[in-house]
This record gives sequence, structure tokens and C-alpha cells, in this order.
Amino acid sequence: MNLPEGKKIVLFDGVCNFCNASVRFIIKRDKKDTFRFASLESDLGRELTKERGIDTSTIDSIVLIDPGNAYYIKSTAALEICKDLSKLYPVLSIFLYLPEGLRNLVYDFVAKHRYQWFGKTETCPMPNPDEQSKFLAT
Repeated sequence: MNLPEGKKIVLFDGVCNFCNASVRFIIKRDKKDTFRFASLESDLGRELTKERGIDTSTIDSIVLIDPGNAYYIKSTAALEICKDLSKLYPVLSIFLYLPEGLRNLVYDFVAKHRYQWFGKTETCPMPNPDEQSKFLAT
């Protein structure tokens, strides 16, 4: 697998409207061009999670992969992403000091209801031409 050098990979639920909106949110605030994206459902997403022993049948969350260094799931992934965003979003990483179990209670509550609250699509939406280069797979 040939991953882009020096980029962090965000794996997301490609059919979740909230997740897709979150990806657009990250892209808009990724002024250092740090992130690349792939859906969890893509061949690449399945390969990357399998390599790391992440069971996507039990963890249907955002995954942040910093190739060669680490990977993060759930609230830790979201807060690690915030560290690299523009404006004041890096300040949110202070929540990393809270116990992971507590953070993930909130994360899991939102994740459990995301389809109900935000809906889902039948297929992963295609990125617009400006965003295309940021997606490794959809």
C-alpha cells in the first residue's frame, strides 16, 4: 500500500451525513494540508483497519492513522485531529487530559444516534473537484 508521505489518514463512515460533514469541516480548517481521507467501507479503509487489528464491526467510529507512528479511535482521534486544525481548535485537545472512558461515553452516545439525528446516504458522496486530491478512497 502506497500512502502519501507525511500525511495523517482519517477513516470515516462514508454513508453517515454527520461524518461527511465532519470531513468537510476538517478540510476547511486543514490549513497545513495535514490530512487525507478514506471511508471505512473502502478497500483501503478495510486494509488499514485490518493491519492495525481494529474490528470495525465493534468500532464504527472515526479512525486517525499517523503512519509509522500511531493510530487513534473515537474521541481520541477527534481530539488529535483538532491539534492540527487552524484557529482555536487545537485548544480542544485539552480534553485529552480527561479519562478516555469518560470522553468515549459522550462520543459513543453521539455515534449511536448519528443516523437517527443526521441521517445517512446510500453511498459515500463524491468529493468536489477542490477536495478530490485529499481523498485516497471513497
